Amino acid sequence: MTPNRRPTRRQAIASLAAAPVCLLARHSFGQLKSSRPNIVFIMADDLGYADLSCYGRPDFKTPNIDKLAAEGMKFTQAYANSAVCSATRTALITGRYQYRLPVGLEEPLADPKSQVGLPAGHPTLPSLLKKAGYGTTLIGKWHLGWLPDYGPLQSGYDHFYGFRGGSVDYFTHKPGTETSDSEDLWDQDAKVHQAGYLTELLGDRAVSVIHDYGREQRPFFLSLHFNAPHWPWEGPGDEAESKRISSLRDYDGGSQQTYARMVEAMDRQVGRVVDALAAAHLAENTIVIFTSDNGGERFADTWPFTGKKSELLEGGLRIPAIIRWPGRVRPGRVSDQVMITMDWLPTLLEAGGTHADPEFPSDGMSLVRVLAGDELPISRKLYWRFHANTQRATRDGDMKWLKIRDNTFLFNVVSDPLERANLKEREPRVYQRLVREYEAWNATMLPENPGSYSEKINGKQWADHYGTSPD
Repeated sequence: MTPNRRPTRRQAIASLAAAPVCLLARHSFGQLKSSRPNIVFIMADDLGYADLSCYGRPDFKTPNIDKLAAEGMKFTQAYANSAVCSATRTALITGRYQYRLPVGLEEPLADPKSQVGLPAGHPTLPSLLKKAGYGTTLIGKWHLGWLPDYGPLQSGYDHFYGFRGGSVDYFTHKPGTETSDSEDLWDQDAKVHQAGYLTELLGDRAVSVIHDYGREQRPFFLSLHFNAPHWPWEGPGDEAESKRISSLRDYDGGSQQTYARMVEAMDRQVGRVVDALAAAHLAENTIVIFTSDNGGERFADTWPFTGKKSELLEGGLRIPAIIRWPGRVRPGRVSDQVMITMDWLPTLLEAGGTHADPEFPSDGMSLVRVLAGDELPISRKLYWRFHANTQRATRDGDMKWLKIRDNTFLFNVVSDPLERANLKEREPRVYQRLVREYEAWNATMLPENPGSYSEKINGKQWADHYGTSPD
């Protein structure tokens, strides 16, 4: 084609097909509009796989989150990078196995005096999007290290409103016992006092931030990390319970009814966020993701899996994952693509027209073509380890190798999601191969730190773990 000749229609279409995905926001699955999508990433805390009505929870409804699934894609084989929170959050923000960083060896980060945290110089999902022109805000839980060395503002977020530790009381916003006189609620790097139920306060701020970004007319990345439904077991109106408990772990409190009210309260805030996007005329060009940081805890529904938070059984790792991306993801899709938390970084960077730092390549996989329906499910090979109870696991295709203390297993987790039929004697070659591959992978990670904290459920805490000692 000479420089003075206009391109043919076929050449113009080919040129559009080669354009970066961030420049192609489809409307009505046909017309193409040049723009970069906004991103709202919503993460629950300790929500079980089946704790949403669209995933099967039978005793309460989550209509707003269900609507996201109806308008987008629901994953049925989504995994957390870890069975506890700060380790998974390390993988989310870096897009890499958490075992590459000392902070990722904490299961979870437990000591506010710890010198461990996410290094400020490490490329992150928010810092890479910020470099590409996005505004970045974190509302809610951080849990990747304390000031003065670590924090959201040090790791790529322009704005932060929330708490820095692993848990706080929903009413007092205190991180420890009832007698603690220090709230863990922050606006930027300044402590603040604000009365109210924390789930609602986080929703209030998210709505406000969306309206602010709408006025600025610039692409934005909003991380909304709820503390719900993490303990203590307090629903809206449970201020008397907040005053009663002496420990946030609240072993003598809670019920299925309280848990339902906690999840329902979070669902209402998700609805407010979605409504705010619509009111600001941003909904059609905004990716909305809803997921959890790990499997469920005491009152969570993890059916059809066994295991809970802090365990590498499927119930400790399987999570709900939903994405709505108007014009890009067709409504009502259900995907059995195996995916994991660290996949979100390459996915969202590609959506935003940028990429990972070449010196810190992601261990995850971009899901953009899966979301568009361009590819059949891709077989994955994923690895986990957890210091408590010497747990190790590999998933390769449908097969999973699992080690808990000295007990080892081989399961087909597609045909046997309860992990009951141990196939290691029937399939010795598969078993041995997965063991070798785990060992080869593990050699590329940081060694376990015996001094790191690792969460462990024991028989004194939960009756159904009567055989597990606290040691």
